[in-house]
Amino acid sequence: MGRPRTPLLDRERITTAALELVDAQGDFSVPQVARRLGVQTGSLYHHVDGRDGIVELLRERVAERIDAGTLELRPWDRALAAWARSYRAAFAAHPRAIPMLTTSPVRAPRVLAQYERAVALLLDAGFPLPDVMPVLTALENLVLGSALDLAAPSTMWEIADDTATPWLARALHAVGGHRADLAFDIALDGFLADARRRLAQA
Repeated sequence: MGRPRTPLLDRERITTAALELVDAQGDFSVPQVARRLGVQTGSLYHHVDGRDGIVELLRERVAERIDAGTLELRPWDRALAAWARSYRAAFAAHPRAIPMLTTSPVRAPRVLAQYERAVALLLDAGFPLPDVMPVLTALENLVLGSALDLAAPSTMWEIADDTATPWLARALHAVGGHRADLAFDIALDGFLADARRRLAQA
């Protein structure tokens, strides 16, 4: 028999299969990916460097939806706000991947290149070098926490009896269905205000 016209395996198919597993169950194993693709586990190692290699492919797949062009905007705070919103949307599409991606070192070249641009943005704005990574890490914490919040049930507080917690019931009713977005706006505004203060004091 000749070779199939469409290869059974490539990095794109491996990434898609792993991401489907993560979206469904929050994790994956190399044998699970192989079974999903209908191949032997050993065949995957011809294309990826084991589980860690697949994790980095997942990171690149999720992060490719972040609009890195936002980092070219000026002034710096406008750029950072736009990047944060794009970053949040990309990870909110795959919230179950967040714990995995935030607990493994970032090695994916395209992702590192995006952080390089973010660092350059802050340095060009005048931030002292020792402040740059704390500022970016704080923004990342804000963004990823909010991305998880977007994936949470629309009502996180289940009130059986409004009379027991009347103020909470009224507050939940008043905010409607936009609680997560409004909370993100508040947090982002607070973050940017603090970053501006730090820059002014530098």
